[in-house]
Amino acid sequence: MTLSAERELTTARAESGSRPAGGRTLVLVAGSGRSGTSLFTGIMQRLGFHVPQPEVSADATNPRGFAESKWVVDFHDGLLKRAGVQVADARPSAWAKTARVAHDDAVRRELRNWLASEFAGAENVIIKDPRLSWFLPLWRQCAEELGAMPRFVTVLRHPAAVVDSKQRSYGNWQGDVERTAGWVNQALFTERATRDGVRIFVKYQDLLDDWTKEIARTGDQLDLSLIREVPASTITQTHEFIDRSLARSRESWDDFEIPQGLRELADETWELVAALAAGESSQESQERLDAARAAYIRLYEDAEAIAQSSVTAARKTGGARQSRLVGVARKVPKRYRRKLPLRWRVAVARALTRTAPGR
Repeated sequence: MTLSAERELTTARAESGSRPAGGRTLVLVAGSGRSGTSLFTGIMQRLGFHVPQPEVSADATNPRGFAESKWVVDFHDGLLKRAGVQVADARPSAWAKTARVAHDDAVRRELRNWLASEFAGAENVIIKDPRLSWFLPLWRQCAEELGAMPRFVTVLRHPAAVVDSKQRSYGNWQGDVERTAGWVNQALFTERATRDGVRIFVKYQDLLDDWTKEIARTGDQLDLSLIREVPASTITQTHEFIDRSLARSRESWDDFEIPQGLRELADETWELVAALAAGESSQESQERLDAARAAYIRLYEDAEAIAQSSVTAARKTGGARQSRLVGVARKVPKRYRRKLPLRWRVAVARALTRTAPGR
């Protein structure tokens, strides 16, 4: 499986507008949803980086705004739909599916043209979207064709806190086990996709504790002149954007029932990426990350093999009983709802109705 897109010579530089290519900066903010990517990008926006307009509107799950371009979200949603992948997909094979879609010449041309139009109006552009991790090679290629060196920022939050925050914000359409697996999948493959780029890892809690220190570190490590030259008045105004009361999720598995093997792998992955945020990077750490990624692939393949009978059975059912089964599934006791997403509870309800007495 490869995560890098094939580079090709294009005429994109001729389409890049009148601004000097050497002054362009593209910051790509990756990370799982509910990891603090909105906070980081919102800070950078207030310090002078351009978030392409219009933005996704704020809502109850993120009252201070997402700092996401609507065009980017729609673009990624379309690609994910074509690939048959969802934003928090736990399948290791999903990376190959999104890579194939991103290799389409028409897709690259569409992104390159849009990005060129944004650079025509702003030299310092920042892109953030939880879907971005799936398409980092595509963005990197298009940026380089336009004369901009992409910088990668991965915002990190403990997986238990992410799962808890998703449960409260998005409901139980996914179970805690699947969300934990999705976090591991995204963390490990995003790390590998950015390894040979100019990058930094930032912990959400560190950003809340002292955002000026973390943003200054980002400016130095990514060589962002805009951050180094920001006036003191702008920094003072940005302080008002930080709301520490929004961090309500604990970094603890106490309230979850996660299979031991997956929980241990999630903890190990967190330890490894948190070390990168602390500036610890070595050949040994890369080898441990590679080993963790390989272990996750094995774990997921084993789980798929074990669950094959359930998958086969689910494919053979459906039809008019679906609505009634959903109603039954929603009556499952609350203590089980977080462990099993709705679609699995429907499958259980279906099995129970088939085996009920008198049938």
